[in-house]
Amino acid sequence: MKLTRSLYVACGGALTMVCASHGFAQQTKPAPTPAAAPVLLPEVVTSATRTERDSFDLPVAIDSVDQRAIQEDKPQVNLSEALNRVPGIATLNRQNYAQDLQISSRGFGARSAFGVRGIRLIADGIPATLPDGSGQAASFNLGSAERIEVMRGPFSSLYGNAAGGVIQLSTADGPLEPTLTGSMFGGSYGTYKGDLQFGGQSGSFNYLLDASRFHTDGYRDHSTVTRDQSNAKMKMPLSTGVVTVLVNTFDQPETQDPLGLSRTQAIANPRQSDPSASTFNTRKSVRQNQLGLVYDINLGGADKLQARTYLGDRQVTQYQAIPLAAQAAATSSGAVVDQDFGYEGVGLRWTHNVSEGERPLTFSTGLDYDRMAQHRKGYINNNGISGALKRDEDNTVTNTALYAQLEWKFAPRWTASAGMRHSRVRFDSKDYFIVPGTLNGDDSGNVGYAKTTPVAGIVFNAAPAWNVYANLGRGFETPTLIELAYRPGGATGLNFALQPATSLHKEIGVKGKIGNAARVNLALFHIDTSNEIVVNSSVGGRTDYKNASTTRRQGAELSAESYLGAGFEAYLAYTWLDAQFTQGFTTNSTNCISTTASTVTVPSGNKLPGAPGYTLYGELVWRHPASGFHAGAEVRANGKIYVNDFNCASADPYTVANLRAGFEQRGKKWRLTEFVRIDNITDRQYVGSVIIADSNNRFFEPSPGRNYLLGLNAQLSF
Repeated sequence: MKLTRSLYVACGGALTMVCASHGFAQQTKPAPTPAAAPVLLPEVVTSATRTERDSFDLPVAIDSVDQRAIQEDKPQVNLSEALNRVPGIATLNRQNYAQDLQISSRGFGARSAFGVRGIRLIADGIPATLPDGSGQAASFNLGSAERIEVMRGPFSSLYGNAAGGVIQLSTADGPLEPTLTGSMFGGSYGTYKGDLQFGGQSGSFNYLLDASRFHTDGYRDHSTVTRDQSNAKMKMPLSTGVVTVLVNTFDQPETQDPLGLSRTQAIANPRQSDPSASTFNTRKSVRQNQLGLVYDINLGGADKLQARTYLGDRQVTQYQAIPLAAQAAATSSGAVVDQDFGYEGVGLRWTHNVSEGERPLTFSTGLDYDRMAQHRKGYINNNGISGALKRDEDNTVTNTALYAQLEWKFAPRWTASAGMRHSRVRFDSKDYFIVPGTLNGDDSGNVGYAKTTPVAGIVFNAAPAWNVYANLGRGFETPTLIELAYRPGGATGLNFALQPATSLHKEIGVKGKIGNAARVNLALFHIDTSNEIVVNSSVGGRTDYKNASTTRRQGAELSAESYLGAGFEAYLAYTWLDAQFTQGFTTNSTNCISTTASTVTVPSGNKLPGAPGYTLYGELVWRHPASGFHAGAEVRANGKIYVNDFNCASADPYTVANLRAGFEQRGKKWRLTEFVRIDNITDRQYVGSVIIADSNNRFFEPSPGRNYLLGLNAQLSF
């Protein structure tokens, strides 16, 4: 599957003009003339091997979403806009910017109540996932993105504490001449976004600066958000290599949280918020600043060295809806979470290439060190006002790893890849909230995890345009600080008894090219997991976890794209996933009928919650280069999603369709584009995501009915 879908667009097929039109200096092969048939370009990725390769030649399921697929006729706000077209990935938009997207890869990460876990997030080589394995996709800047790579399967473990996959965003370089770009869109529910971008080349110095503001009143009540975001990328060649400096900021204050709805509420009025959202004024504020530096050093000959370092800070304040009586308990942490993170890291990688002869070989080895220091406080949420202190602690997480990777074309039609990573993750907690004579004593402590994860894969070139591959490897997934936050039975302090989940991945696949204008990928996978982290209890606004089960994930991923002639392009991505528990266990939670918790046995064969049984994305686009017009239709379908481990309720399957169209006009130094899109054209009422194991049975997060966007982009080069 190639989501790069070529860069042949309405400017008459001129590839270099397309790259310039987005304000980026792309160095690519010459484009066909307007009369030539469109050609799918190689899908260049770096995630699997850490060097640029065509994904067709790799023994992994990996895809690249190109700039046009990210930006054309889209608001460029949420990763779900682009990742819904990636097989194996389920990206569910909660319509709740206080909780971010729900992203899962082959079922990993599906249980996350907020944020992203089980998947490694990377932006321009800098981790966007913290050392504990948690991340926030909202910090990805889509307005300046060149491509997004998505890798599933065991090779993801070479990036560390993430069992399910890797999502890596690459920011574009600046254009060869100074270029100013401004864009604006507006639409339903008081939604708008403005973006200003400036980039260019001054001597050997390349730069791209992007700043944007996004606002929406929200589809649901009590869901207003305003987000300010900036991203800067600067590159300077030195005598020994190239230095890249990356600076980004993210500010999202006082974002309202409408909470989930019960099924009765969702049917009666899907746009409402739960009454407790107003009572407690549930909301979240996030601010993040980050600086990164990547130094690519050419050692001469076949050797290269890359060094990276980064540091940042993140402040999060969240007001939750927990009854005051529950908050008043001696062991309660309150319902206002106040967290201040400082984080930093370094990495060093050496790569050796042997390209002579008929058996080229690439070897790389490196080390990573990442650290975060969290100061966490908890307060009473006194009907929307912060009250008495209930929690005060410092938590430190470090992640240290060594890895090595090899790719060897050992025969004319055979290529082998292998790798290994040894990770050590340590959690330390210092408790300052100690109440003598109560159950709230000194809960300081620590825990460490270590794991070696080997992977191997092989590719056989069955025919010039067809490759068959297989891979095998182990995965490693530690609990996050969120999952360690509470001990079972209402006790205070971190749950140091929780252990990592480990997994064994097996995959086979076929990648094929049909002529120059069609491509198809198929992957079949089977994953067995031990020590799966599951909900132990969810009571009084607090959820604690335990290791209690083995699970099996098996499925198929299919993608195909083609130029059909007469200006038509088609794309299809389909995923079938059977994710189930293979060993029974007990959980103490609500039962979908009563909000009183009780001990329930989850039998073998139950489905993992949060993971749809299937996802489908299809797209048909028609382009008329002479007029600069294009129009497209999209279809998206998701299967049933269970809300908890004992499968007592679920969100129904749904199918929605979208329409979009755009125009382009250009001159020698300027370019204008306009677009309109209508989402959910049949006005389907459906639940787009669920809150796993919600203790109040408010599992459901409804999605919008029919809604629209209008957008304008203007660009001027100097």
